[in-house]
Amino acid sequence: MAADTPAPSSPCRNPNYNPDRNPNSPKPKDSSLDSLSLEPHLSPSQARPNEEDMLDETSQPSSLVTAPTAVLPSPLSPSSPIVAVTSPAPVAVPTAPASVDTAKVGIPTLLHLSFNQDYGCFTAGTDRGFRIYNCDPFREIFRRDFDDGGIGVVEMLFRCNILALVGGGRQPYYQPNKVMIWDDHQSRCIGELSFRSEVRAVRLRRDRIVVVLDHKIFVYNFADLKLVHQIETVPNPKGLCAVSQQQGSLVLVCPGGQKGQVRVEHYGSKKTKFIVAHDSRIACFALSQDGRLIATASTKGTLVRIFSTMDGTLLQEVRRGADRAEIYSLAFSVNMQWLVVSSDKGTIHVFNLKVNLGLTANDKPRPAPEPNVPAVSSSLSFIKGVLPKYFHSEWSVAQFRLPEGSQYIVAFGHQKNTIVILGMDGSFYRCEYDPVSGGEMKQLECYNFLRPDQNI
Repeated sequence: MAADTPAPSSPCRNPNYNPDRNPNSPKPKDSSLDSLSLEPHLSPSQARPNEEDMLDETSQPSSLVTAPTAVLPSPLSPSSPIVAVTSPAPVAVPTAPASVDTAKVGIPTLLHLSFNQDYGCFTAGTDRGFRIYNCDPFREIFRRDFDDGGIGVVEMLFRCNILALVGGGRQPYYQPNKVMIWDDHQSRCIGELSFRSEVRAVRLRRDRIVVVLDHKIFVYNFADLKLVHQIETVPNPKGLCAVSQQQGSLVLVCPGGQKGQVRVEHYGSKKTKFIVAHDSRIACFALSQDGRLIATASTKGTLVRIFSTMDGTLLQEVRRGADRAEIYSLAFSVNMQWLVVSSDKGTIHVFNLKVNLGLTANDKPRPAPEPNVPAVSSSLSFIKGVLPKYFHSEWSVAQFRLPEGSQYIVAFGHQKNTIVILGMDGSFYRCEYDPVSGGEMKQLECYNFLRPDQNI
């Protein structure tokens, strides 16, 4: 393999780490296992759901195959560092999460937040380890606490025991240029990918691992960690990258080679599509689950554009606001009828998408036809071409206002017409929007997951 091509190597933990220092820290069951790389019998297609029924749901992904229980620790056994945590009691709304001085009270500092692939749970990387939470009902599922280092990236693989970890914070638990493949049933790393520069993000599918660096993206086969593709990008400090999650052909979206451009890789048809989405640099984007739609925002943060990934057609343009903003997060609803946006302005916006998706997944999305309007309006149609674009923009139908000063990521909840909001201040919100009347969303729940002992 070429010198510039990262290759899998054997698992390696922080050399200063001593498992005897913290009873909650993961401990290898056999020192001889440290010489192994990714174990074939623990590939994602064979990873099994957590024995705790960790998400309180009756169904698990169909592709997950049950592994022999004899090789896995029992949940909550003395040798397992899994910590069962009950959900904090809800409080009256509306309220905002209490501000917490982490230095004074000794609670961990958040380094990373992300949803899993179906938005049913989320991960939190801290300066002391990582935690996994269920979204509905909200509760902490388990945590791994390390007393000598932080985790800057935690990516789940749907709802199974396989995670991707990258060290982070002032004292990283793993080196920031390594991706560790963690099997939480064995409480240890089963694979490792090393790079020459820091890892900005990781994306997982059941068949692929995607690693994002500042200027490159590497795509690996999950079963054997074989490199299958690498992509050159513009500087990408945010680690922008998205992959489709429906079974079948893989669609990957990343920044292109020019300012304001996104690159779409269709691995099934072996085609690459470049879309000039904005005049300014790309700040954020989101890909629909089936990989057919992409929503993009630039560093201006005023407009969000929705494109077809199949041919690059601009399907719709919506306006977040008139002044500049930093877009933190975009997300499609499962039925691709709604889009939710968060920014540094502290307001969550929900937009109605007017896209004709066709009858099958192979149909190219098209802009929805314009609704019929009275003939008298045609006499004023010239105004649309004269007035600034601002006056005939499509605005959000529902909004939810949050305290400014924190970064929020958003997703659609599993309950109908609900939004889940996560804040880097430790806040968790669930809100409900009216798809007909719109307006201000109703707050349903609010917690601070950094302080489960306190009601907020």
